[in-house]
Amino acid sequence: MFKILSRFHGGIIASSMLLTGAVVAADVSNVALEALILKERALHYAENPGTGPSTAPKPVASRLAFVSAGHQERRKHAWAGLKAELGAIDFGLLDDEDQLNHQLLAYHLDTKLLFAKHKSWRLPLYSDSGFHTSPSRTWHSITFKSLTDYEAYLAWLSDIPRYLDEHTQNLTLGLDTGFSMPQVVLDGLLPTFDAMVIDDAVDSPLYTPFKGKLVNVEGAEAFGLKGAAIAIIEGPVKDAYSKLSMFMHDIYYPRAAIELAATKRPGGAAYYAAMVKYYTTLDVTPDEVHALGLSEVARIRAEMESVIEGSGFEGSFLEFLVWLRSDPQFYAKTEKELLMYASYFAKQIDGRLPSLFGKLPRQPYSVDPVPASIAPNYTTGRYSSAPLYAPRGGAYWVNTYALEKRPLYVLPSLTLHEGVPGHHLQTALAQELDNVPDFRKALYPHAFGEGWGLYAEKLGIELGLYTTPYEEFGRLSYEMWRACRLVIDTGIHAKGWTRKQAITLLEENSALSTHNIRTEVDRYIAWPGQALAYKMGELKIIELRKLAAEELGDAFDVRSFHDRVLSAGGIPLSLLEKRVKIWIKEQIQKKMP
Repeated sequence: MFKILSRFHGGIIASSMLLTGAVVAADVSNVALEALILKERALHYAENPGTGPSTAPKPVASRLAFVSAGHQERRKHAWAGLKAELGAIDFGLLDDEDQLNHQLLAYHLDTKLLFAKHKSWRLPLYSDSGFHTSPSRTWHSITFKSLTDYEAYLAWLSDIPRYLDEHTQNLTLGLDTGFSMPQVVLDGLLPTFDAMVIDDAVDSPLYTPFKGKLVNVEGAEAFGLKGAAIAIIEGPVKDAYSKLSMFMHDIYYPRAAIELAATKRPGGAAYYAAMVKYYTTLDVTPDEVHALGLSEVARIRAEMESVIEGSGFEGSFLEFLVWLRSDPQFYAKTEKELLMYASYFAKQIDGRLPSLFGKLPRQPYSVDPVPASIAPNYTTGRYSSAPLYAPRGGAYWVNTYALEKRPLYVLPSLTLHEGVPGHHLQTALAQELDNVPDFRKALYPHAFGEGWGLYAEKLGIELGLYTTPYEEFGRLSYEMWRACRLVIDTGIHAKGWTRKQAITLLEENSALSTHNIRTEVDRYIAWPGQALAYKMGELKIIELRKLAAEELGDAFDVRSFHDRVLSAGGIPLSLLEKRVKIWIKEQIQKKMP
């Protein structure tokens, strides 16, 4: 009987066996990917002291990361090994969510390998900060709970000299191999090295955890911890920063590059082409980006001219810019006043967000001044994120240095970009994602992140935030700023532009102050390609919104669209486009009878 049934159901049994085999193979692929993701995180936690799974308390680091050339090479081989293992997993057998995890892990590892290939660790500096300033902010993300935590922090402080010395060796290698920061950028950056040489430990941000009452530590133990911290900061740490400052002034600066362009470095053409594709997450060339930038500059300039005409101002475009840059009515008189204006706009936006978003983050954010040690050469504002476990929320930084250079009419745009619905909203939502690997919660493709920030500025129109012609001009000025970046970044690094050409383009087309313009141009020189992310990302998001609105008609819901854009955290623009198109098809199917 069994043999007869077997022959009769042979086709069914064979199909069942094939189906079972496929399921097993899919399970094997999914399990292999999960194991690899855990392996990558274990490497990340080991290489970055003080980090750990989002579901567990974070240890207080007792050392800084190892950054020497040998450690950089070791990490590169580890990442390459992970990428090879990822390539061996059958992508087609993964379910939809794991396919996305696979793609994003590949992007994450490719990013690591790209910068390792070009040994970007030889230049661990930006135009306004770098490896030397980052230790001063570490305490922001630490929750001190015990004597052991404070002791670990003391050990971490004691490791700063080693950390600075390894970076100094990397900078020296950069000099020897023609990969250095141009002197014109160093003119503004060098004071940030001097600012880290602090005589009185109590004035140092490194001492902040020891100010006031310590957590669960009292009496002689607390007194001893504070004394130990002062001895370390005023002793080996101060000596290390003094040594670093002397190195930067006496050795690094005289040997640093005179040429501005990344393409003038050895292998620079390939390096810059790679940076353009990395920061835009698109397959574009410098020439294509430059042409697009010129087109956007012309379009935005026409809109700015229209706003001037509507404002009733009688005079030329350049005369209007001079008036905006010089009239006292547009500037705060005190740092507190500037922060109060920024806080006002932040709360106005908070109350209107539900009109454009269905899902909002739980984590709050503050409005704070840019730290004084880096403010003189720092950008006009920035967002500083915080892990969900940190004893603070995110922070929207406003630069209160040189108040006469910080016009109030750009604060709506700045607040939209750095606070909500810009960087705080997108970053906090990414950290709060459920059922995704930890590596995705901190993933930040620049074109997506900065493109969203610029798109958020335009959402201020729908939120009714721009109430005067000057604020609307400020918005357009900020958009012009980002369009000019496409022209300037490619102009400097691929077309031989001078710093003066770059400054002139911004001076003649935006209401940015001369101080801001110069610090911004130095940023583009120092960070090839990154400035392209903003406009390229914004244009893609606008393109996708227009597509969704056209395809869905009356069924288009902007709240659902925004939720979809932010639903996976940070992703490259190509993957964003695929996800939005899938969402559009799903919405069309829902409205079908």
